[in-house]
Amino acid sequence: MTTTEQPVGVLLRQWRERRRLSQLDLASRTEVSARHVSFLETGRSRPTKAMLLRLSEQLEIPLRERNSLLLAGGFAPAYPQHTLHDVPMAAVSDAIGMILAAHSPYPAVVVDRHWNMVDGNDGVALFTVGCSAQLLEPPVNVLRLSLHPDGMASRITNLGQWRAHILDRLAHQIAASGDPELVALQRELSEYPGDDADRVHDTRSLVVPLKFEGDLSFFSTTTVFGTPLDVTLSELAIEAFYPADAATATAIRSLRNGQT
Repeated sequence: MTTTEQPVGVLLRQWRERRRLSQLDLASRTEVSARHVSFLETGRSRPTKAMLLRLSEQLEIPLRERNSLLLAGGFAPAYPQHTLHDVPMAAVSDAIGMILAAHSPYPAVVVDRHWNMVDGNDGVALFTVGCSAQLLEPPVNVLRLSLHPDGMASRITNLGQWRAHILDRLAHQIAASGDPELVALQRELSEYPGDDADRVHDTRSLVVPLKFEGDLSFFSTTTVFGTPLDVTLSELAIEAFYPADAATATAIRSLRNGQT
């Protein structure tokens, strides 16, 4: 993550280095000379708005940070940012509601770029039973809730494996974004107790499962919106959990029907 307090050339260089590209690599992708890229980074040349947008596209810079880059270059942001309650987001909000409802009784949550829960369906209650009230106060961070000793951790039977999966996923996200808030979250989660001896994945499983007390086992999928042009929309993801075996599917249906 970057701020507009830094020169636009410095920000460009930081993003290029984060993507592990040379100036020649970026120049080739953007169809300009390596010398021009060098001049932009050192401040000898001032980029146009169109050039900043071209470079941002090739560097796969998140929309929020593209706006910051434009501001640093002296231009207005190119991408709007709405809440789900704003009129332009009505269709998106309705679609999210339909996805969450259709996924019930299995848990599904909508999270932002920092893993704070934006919305969720009734199935989420399966995971939050017994969790500390403090952890359930908005904004609920789903990764903290998952690994905190007063959250779901005590009910996850493969905690070491699940903890390693979450920390690895977070590390990849940090490498791509450099977000300091995610760095702080990773540091916090790493300090929570967990059985690191259980980090090895079961080679018989196709995905890393979330194994819950009561012999429940889930796998998760992540859904994002294609070609978003709004900052908020680009940062939303739907995490949906599915039964990893027939016994779990039967147990969840029984719970829904009020059976024991």
